[in-house]
Amino acid sequence: MKSLNSRRTRAIVVAIAAGSLALTGCSENEGGSSSKDSKKDQTEAAEQSKAVVYGDAAASTGPAEEVAGAKSGGTIQVYQESGLTHLDPGQIYVSDAGQVANLLYRGLTNFEEDGKGNVSVVGDLATDSGTSSDGGKTWTYTLKDGVKDQNGNAITSADIRHSIERTYAEFIFDGPTYLQTWLSGAKYREALPDGGFGSKHLPDSVLETPDAKTVVFHFDTARPDLPQTLAMPGYTVVPEKSDTKEKYDTAPVSTGPYKIAEYKVGKSMKLVKNENWDPKTDSVRHQYVDGFNFDFGVTESTQTSRLIADQGDSKNAIQFTGGVEATQIQKVISDPAVNKRTIKGYQPYVMTLTFNLDRVKNKAVRDAITYGINSKSLIAGEGGAYGGDAAANLFAPTLPGYEAAYDPYGRLKTPAGNIEKAKELLKDVPAAEKKLVFAYSNSEAGQKRKVAIEDSLTKIGIDVVSKEIDSASYYEQIGKVANPYDMYITGWGQDWPSPGTVITPIYDGDQIADGSSNYAHINDPKVQELIQKALTQEPTEAAATWKEAHHYILEKVNPAAPLWYTKQFQLYGSNIGGARYSTESSYIDITRLFLKS
Repeated sequence: MKSLNSRRTRAIVVAIAAGSLALTGCSENEGGSSSKDSKKDQTEAAEQSKAVVYGDAAASTGPAEEVAGAKSGGTIQVYQESGLTHLDPGQIYVSDAGQVANLLYRGLTNFEEDGKGNVSVVGDLATDSGTSSDGGKTWTYTLKDGVKDQNGNAITSADIRHSIERTYAEFIFDGPTYLQTWLSGAKYREALPDGGFGSKHLPDSVLETPDAKTVVFHFDTARPDLPQTLAMPGYTVVPEKSDTKEKYDTAPVSTGPYKIAEYKVGKSMKLVKNENWDPKTDSVRHQYVDGFNFDFGVTESTQTSRLIADQGDSKNAIQFTGGVEATQIQKVISDPAVNKRTIKGYQPYVMTLTFNLDRVKNKAVRDAITYGINSKSLIAGEGGAYGGDAAANLFAPTLPGYEAAYDPYGRLKTPAGNIEKAKELLKDVPAAEKKLVFAYSNSEAGQKRKVAIEDSLTKIGIDVVSKEIDSASYYEQIGKVANPYDMYITGWGQDWPSPGTVITPIYDGDQIADGSSNYAHINDPKVQELIQKALTQEPTEAAATWKEAHHYILEKVNPAAPLWYTKQFQLYGSNIGGARYSTESSYIDITRLFLKS
């Protein structure tokens, strides 16, 4: 088990990591759970608050520290219900693809953790986490020697430039936009319409590559969070020679320890060792097993049943981003031999019933639903207290700035819904405005949520029309600005421990676009003003501004009804070694697994 003390780290406090760092940004896919003691869970989430440090060259030098008892060989079976929406790094902003990305791709930086809640940012392709100058406006990175892609081509600064510039292209629409907007503003696509595929590139005054090993970022204001931003899967490298634009999504090129040998979209994927990955250049990942076989379309109930039985290939299997299915939780926790094969933890996600403000324009309707929605029934479908806690607001317990007592709609007092209050708000609303289209995922979890939503909202007088969406493309469909839905359940977790990585991506009006995470289409001048103010302040000052923005958004606009805070409770086979909960991804730590025999 790696301790941060085993390598020198440059002790720069960059944020308070209260709990999970949502590696993938983070729209949450389906599933999750943890322990049954909610108060204890939230206390532990708060106790996980530790300073994140930026690692120096020693901390960034491979190989990664060996996992105790690790052996080489064998193939891990991966059970997953939904297929992957994207494999193109620039399109990755959902947690399942983020997990896959850590096996396949490398970026300038990456998160490293020790299993005790200590998290650092280290150099991945770069020699360290970055060197800042000019008051934090300029960041310089030097590439490591010996880093190649799966085809044996050396990764150079030109590949880094290309990977960033291609995110400006129109065909990249689902990934993070922090770096692009920091470099070129909200209308960044206008700065490079062809995404660098033509003769035009970003000027050296913005992005500079003076030689094959050096990359320099120039910003108009200090960007102290850059090392964490670059650790996101959405900014991992796409080798320029291999880029096939739109086609890259189904046949990407690896720079990580594994590569794709076979991929049948929505059905299966086989990963094998990437022979051109050099462990001496990687301080985070391992390559213990020969590969991973992904089986998509396996429901959480089937995953759980197989892993409880622990027979045949299931001994070598893991749940990837799914969790123990709610009706089988008691089976797992009541059998010590099975329960010891679980990982648990608080996740960074807040699940909300998000309103499409282009369609649900009457705030009285939104407020009535927020008061009347039954979080208790929804959480029951997730596994009760093992699956989550009723959410009082839009900040998770894992986020700096979380206020446990901030509950403007009485969600904690009436988690089953304040039906009288909701009906009162709706009494003068025309019938046409009370007929709402609810979009839901066709997964097992999505089906349960549909039933709970219909039952809950019907009781307060809402006429719910439910529309099914394929689970693999769920976020892509609701992410279309002109989508035909009034409301949908979404989950968001911080990209790194700052309220800005919650409020900016999902409540910033400048982010409204197809593929954007502003699923509510909120575009409020006051919110914009507060976001811009917070982004120019030091973290301590900014905390008060983010708090003001949070309160204003929830009380004065109400773009999303808080439903529940998620927990994770995953099961794995008896032959899996090295399993632990990742505070970075909020799932099983995919970087260190091995087979015991």
